[in-house]
Amino acid sequence: MRRFTRYVALGDSQTEGLWDGDDTAGLTGFADRLAARLDGLHPGLSYANLAVRGHRIGDVLTTQLPTALAMYPDLVTVCIGMNDVTRPGRSFDRALRDLDTVYRALAASGATVVTTTFPDITRILPVGRLLGRRVVEINSTISTAADRYGFRLVDLYSAASMCEPQTWSADRVHGSARGHELFAAAAAEALELPGSDHAWTLAGHRSEAQSFRSRAHSQLLWTRHMLMPWLWRHLRGRDAGAGRAPRRPVLTPLSG
Repeated sequence: MRRFTRYVALGDSQTEGLWDGDDTAGLTGFADRLAARLDGLHPGLSYANLAVRGHRIGDVLTTQLPTALAMYPDLVTVCIGMNDVTRPGRSFDRALRDLDTVYRALAASGATVVTTTFPDITRILPVGRLLGRRVVEINSTISTAADRYGFRLVDLYSAASMCEPQTWSADRVHGSARGHELFAAAAAEALELPGSDHAWTLAGHRSEAQSFRSRAHSQLLWTRHMLMPWLWRHLRGRDAGAGRAPRRPVLTPLSG
């Protein structure tokens, strides 16, 4: 396997590590877990996480990407776009064009890039049917770019494990601690790390995940923990990431 020495993670709350720990005790997240695994294989990895909750593709393009490129990373993970998928209005097409611009710049950097499709939210939430078309569209853009630029692609859309309630936090949008473990395992497989395999895709509670009762319960949790806080922030004119900075803004060695 290739040895990586400078890893930069780009994205939103999923990459920041929301729901894997908390802001008091500290967040972890899949990117931190992947970084620890890489450093365990070859000590000496430097790692930065520029993700900020609430960020959209345009934020990565204008703020995170220039900072990341200035670090000359040899590995980049980028998971961004769900906030654009769920955002009402006509900005989605522009977001997809911006995403390709992000990918083109990362490809030109020479870094190994890991990116990911989004899960099939129609199998998680009843309201997901309203956003299903957008998920398909952004996944097509992501997959096309991965083929064009030779990126390592994690396919969450067709993984059975992504339909399990246990994979998701109370808001049914962000990964739980278990979900972040699965995301990290998926990235490890995409990078062909020693000890990685395809087991992260397997569901352990498939019948529960597919039941109407389970999906209805997920809908209730999503409304309580995701929709209502979003509406409250919208009424106050604030984004989730307002006033927040990346929690690992500079490349820092993980070990001696």
